Amino acid sequence: MTDLRALFGIEHPVVLGPFGGLSSVALTAAVSEAGGLGGYGLYGYDGDRIRTTIAALREATARPFAVNLWLPRGDEVEPNPQHSVFAQALQPFYEAVGVPVPPRPDRYLPPLDEQLDAVWEAAPPVLSVVFGVPGSEIMDEARRRGIRVVGTATTVAEAVALDEAGVDAIVATGLEAGGHRVSFLRPAEESLVGSVALVPQVVDAVGVPVIAAGGIADRRGVAAAFALGASGVQVGTAFLATEESATTDGHRDAIRSTAADGTVLTRAMSGRLARGARNRAVRAIEASGTIAPFPMQNWLTGRFRAAAVEQGLGELQSLWMGQAASLARHRTAAEVFAELRAGVPEAR
Repeated sequence: MTDLRALFGIEHPVVLGPFGGLSSVALTAAVSEAGGLGGYGLYGYDGDRIRTTIAALREATARPFAVNLWLPRGDEVEPNPQHSVFAQALQPFYEAVGVPVPPRPDRYLPPLDEQLDAVWEAAPPVLSVVFGVPGSEIMDEARRRGIRVVGTATTVAEAVALDEAGVDAIVATGLEAGGHRVSFLRPAEESLVGSVALVPQVVDAVGVPVIAAGGIADRRGVAAAFALGASGVQVGTAFLATEESATTDGHRDAIRSTAADGTVLTRAMSGRLARGARNRAVRAIEASGTIAPFPMQNWLTGRFRAAAVEQGLGELQSLWMGQAASLARHRTAAEVFAELRAGVPEAR
């Protein structure tokens, strides 16, 4: 099996999880500069912003990095008359932050083709994808441009599908992970497999390097991942809590103070299942029983979440974090990376 370090041209098999909406050039570059693979989430970015972002990453580091795209699942809704109904249901949150109920936009997300055109033009070293299997056109174009492709699986069946599509590596993400559950073959609620069970089964089922994700925040988690057969680890929450990330101090404090049983899987904030803190917004939206489908719900809550960030109102934000959140004890990306690197077996 290809060594992950040789595959990506990195020194240490540690990957930064890409954060949709919370990625920063500083954090991505810091992980790459430390010898790992920095990751940057491009969720919601149009073509121009993707080009600008990748240019900024190249300016910040000469080392390899990855950018991440969400593949369409086919169940995404376009703006429609129901928009106003779901918007009104969230009116108390708009009032709480002093913003008007948002009118229906022309679109919720840029089309994948627009995003891919920008990625192909900028040609980042690595493209990672979630919520599906990259088609042959994506794989062929990536190979033509020398871009490595990484897929993400929450079940063994998903990993096998990615392997058959020809991806270069697979992230096996356990239910412990923070943020969205990126399942695509079955509903996310039916694809909740823990990392300890998932990683070795994926390793046995595929022929490409497997990157373990979910519940890894220190050297112990890294060592466990390698003992399970992983070729590397992907870490999100521990890096999200660092000063280089794009999140708020309130989010960082929430991460460090949340116990293993303090997170919840919810569709409240985006319309898709995701793991984060059970704050006021999550509780109230779940109790209302009114949650728009994705990406309508994500766009609608995003209008008050952005204002809540500016006003320091953590109870009205999406406080994404994994079950190992309280193990995120380091303040800088360099400190987190050193801790994780200490768990990598010397033989690797």
